[in-house]
Amino acid sequence: MDILLPRTLDEALGLKSDHPEAVPFAGGTDLMVELNLGRRLPPMALDIHRLPELRQWHCRDGELFLGAGMTYSRIIRELPGFTALAQASRSVGSPQIRNRGTIGGNLGTASPAGDALPVLAACDAEVVLARDGGGTRALPWHRFLIGPKKTAIEPDELILGARWRIARGPGSFSKVGRRNAMVIAIASLCLVLDEDRHAVRVALGSVGPTVLRAPEAESFAAGALAEAGAWDDPAAPLSPGVLEAFGERVAASAKPIDDIRGTAAYRRHACEVLARRALRWALEDRLSGPAGRGARC
Repeated sequence: MDILLPRTLDEALGLKSDHPEAVPFAGGTDLMVELNLGRRLPPMALDIHRLPELRQWHCRDGELFLGAGMTYSRIIRELPGFTALAQASRSVGSPQIRNRGTIGGNLGTASPAGDALPVLAACDAEVVLARDGGGTRALPWHRFLIGPKKTAIEPDELILGARWRIARGPGSFSKVGRRNAMVIAIASLCLVLDEDRHAVRVALGSVGPTVLRAPEAESFAAGALAEAGAWDDPAAPLSPGVLEAFGERVAASAKPIDDIRGTAAYRRHACEVLARRALRWALEDRLSGPAGRGARC
């Protein structure tokens, strides 16, 4: 297998245009597993981990852009105020994996169990793509992730990163696995409260062919907060049974299967529990004042 070693983004895009069969990698934490197990042997690989353009992030006009080459370790260090993103990053593998693994790798692999993907979905992120001489284009996360380990990226494109409007409000990421660390999720969930838009956004991982949102549960929770006056008064109590009903609606949005990590029934139950906890945490965080209201640019 030939390895291409570009030093700039322009050079990488040119090489990808000339060699669309080349598989890009940065940390290689997913690709190397497939290579070592003999599941994949591409004729050519494109090493993009040296590209400074992909290792940047910026926060402008209320929008966060996260370069595809951002590692999970850097996210934990440099973006701790983005709670859900930092929590998801801390849940990835071991310290060695977090030092190498990248957001772009999670997007490119497109595994339903990718830890960063529910966060991007709950934030309504766009995936920014580029090709040689063709500028850039941005796809909403649900148009980019089109199936298990399938994306809408063209053969001559590279992932530049992801961007999204920052919501004012608390958020969290949690997951269930067969042990407490270095585990692939049986089920994962990200919840974000958008206080400006009076919206609740929930995304599920590892319980469907790709990352899923729970629109009925989102509308129910937003309506329950509005009915209680809780959007304006964080101390306002919700009606009894709201957390339980929210969890049930989230679980109903899951499309799990039985596999070696867990049964479909257990995955639905896990989604229900994670959803109740996440909404309760968000409501508690709002009571803590500005510190619990999420990051701002």
